[in-house]
Amino acid sequence: MALRIEDSAVRTDTGRQRNANEDSVFTRAELFVVADGMGGAQAGEVASRTAVSAFEGELRPGPPERVLEQTIKAANRAIHQQAQGDPNLAGMGTTTTAAIVDPAAEEVAIGHVGDSRAYRYRRGKLERLTRDHSLVEEMRRKGQLTDAQAEDHPQRSIITRALGPEPEVEVDLQTVPAQAGDVFLICSDGLTTMLDDEHIARLLSRASSMESAVRALVDEANRAGGRDNITVIAFRLGDPDRAPAGEEGATLIGPSAAEAGLSATEVKKRAAAEAARQRREELEARPRHRRLRTAAKVLVPLLIIAALLFGAWYGNRQVWFLGTDSGGRVALYRGVPYELPLGIKLYSERYSIPVQTTALSGRRLDAVTGHSLRSRSDAVQLLEEIEREQRNAARAAVEKEAAEREAKAKQEEAATREAGEEAAKEPTPPQKKQGGK
Repeated sequence: MALRIEDSAVRTDTGRQRNANEDSVFTRAELFVVADGMGGAQAGEVASRTAVSAFEGELRPGPPERVLEQTIKAANRAIHQQAQGDPNLAGMGTTTTAAIVDPAAEEVAIGHVGDSRAYRYRRGKLERLTRDHSLVEEMRRKGQLTDAQAEDHPQRSIITRALGPEPEVEVDLQTVPAQAGDVFLICSDGLTTMLDDEHIARLLSRASSMESAVRALVDEANRAGGRDNITVIAFRLGDPDRAPAGEEGATLIGPSAAEAGLSATEVKKRAAAEAARQRREELEARPRHRRLRTAAKVLVPLLIIAALLFGAWYGNRQVWFLGTDSGGRVALYRGVPYELPLGIKLYSERYSIPVQTTALSGRRLDAVTGHSLRSRSDAVQLLEEIEREQRNAARAAVEKEAAEREAKAKQEEAATREAGEEAAKEPTPPQKKQGGK
């Protein structure tokens, strides 16, 4: 049994904090590509556009994985050559995640470089198919970070593999099985830095179409802060032999209706029988309705209380603040800085940075010890600024100390040289002759 793409949609957005969109996207028939450029000015846009342009022409025939690998490597060479030939484009690069649907084989092939992602949503479960080529992901795989710490780490945007920086690039390739009802999602990290996988799955489960899905994902990422460009592709696979939902049977008119036993007399008889059946069901349902009304009087207040509790819990998860961990380091916390009786904490530590709170002063110290409530993006940005300032201060202190040591060494060297010169100027005392009278 073959598959078909029964619905697909694309949406890209600049986000709330960027002035230009350096993401590029391309779709055609069974091909879907997302690229997230980097490099400053317009270099990132050039890199991502070059990456997707490699897929626009006639692709080489062959197995989907080989086609993806050849095309992505060709794009890498083109970007690298452009960067080498134009000083304004030096250092540019881009991520790339591409998928080719093979309906006959009921498979989807994926080629991937960077930290854009591909997901498969099946029966209410969202599965990440790609592995980020990033510093934080490598630390997580080595056990140096937990999943929760990796989710909000300030250095999660540092990638370890991209198209463009080197003349050759290694492409991650895989082929995953597909079935009717599967939804595949390809996106730039502008989505996944703002929304976790659980949130993405929840939005997909509520979507009535792929267009409503990508719109909800982009809008929600912007509401969460929109710190980067956001690009999303979503497509759903279906069974080509299944009739569309809600399709009616053929309408029968005149002789065809009589042949089917639907004469005027027969229609009246059936209508009367149906009315009698509905009346009996209504009479039987009355006692049940009374029981339902009684149960509703009890359940409605409980549901209201549950809704209020859920609202408080959900709201608590959207609030962040800075504080000090058990080791005296500046840390990021989720929730509100309060504790309930019995030791119930309304907050949880996500991660800390190698900066002691006692090393801070002025407004930075107030920001950490004051526990002001912030959005996640604001809290993470402040944490990054504190770490960067302390790193710069430490570097300046080291440079100052080195300069002082060098100056001291020069003074000592000069003093030693001066002492030697003075000693050379002093006359040599006369020597007494020995022997004889």
